[in-house]
Amino acid sequence: MVNIWPFFDQITGAGCPLCRAPGDGLCAACLDALPRNPKPCPVCALPLPVPAAPGTLCADCQIRRPAFDRAVAPLLYLAPVDDLVSGFKYQHRLHLGRVLANAVAPTLLARPERPQLLLPIPSPARRLAERGFNQAAELACWLSRRLDIPWATDCLVRVVDGERQLRAGRRQRRRNVRRAFAWRGAPPAHVAVVDDVVTTGATSDEAARVLKRAGVRTVEVWAVARTPRAHES
Repeated sequence: MVNIWPFFDQITGAGCPLCRAPGDGLCAACLDALPRNPKPCPVCALPLPVPAAPGTLCADCQIRRPAFDRAVAPLLYLAPVDDLVSGFKYQHRLHLGRVLANAVAPTLLARPERPQLLLPIPSPARRLAERGFNQAAELACWLSRRLDIPWATDCLVRVVDGERQLRAGRRQRRRNVRRAFAWRGAPPAHVAVVDDVVTTGATSDEAARVLKRAGVRTVEVWAVARTPRAHES
């Protein structure tokens, strides 16, 4: 099947990818309408119930804290964010990576401490061959430019492909990524692992475990969006 989106984007030119208003990237109205993550768990970024006090850990993090220190996911993986991510990942509309990165960059710029290095989650080899690119690396590249933080793809590497995570449950996701990553080189003190969406956090948790063993002191997870619990599978 021919992917027509790149040709469509070239014909229509720059414009809001949601409403086609003239301009570069999301228009102000569509940007303001994106589903935000206003009260996330301070560790895993899972959206908390409205009555929860600020700073409350979610039930999962109270029982078992992940290896990473904190996750930052400014948006929720709901419409239309899911459509933007889908177009970016599955329809080769690579410019949407810049749109998504720009949508979350202000939140990341406001972080009190900045990582020394951005590390995209490595894509499985078969997925890279199918898709032709790693969406996490595309996001890391755009965030690196916007935030002036270096990024690298040759430090955190995938050594085991594992099974597909799509539609896998929480336990299966953990099994799928067990021993999937390795670290190469001298570790910086503070890094941010970059991905498009955090669903259960299993992939980020395993990557952080490898980084901590290598000597990284602080591991953050930076994602565009967090999947609400009811939509995890």
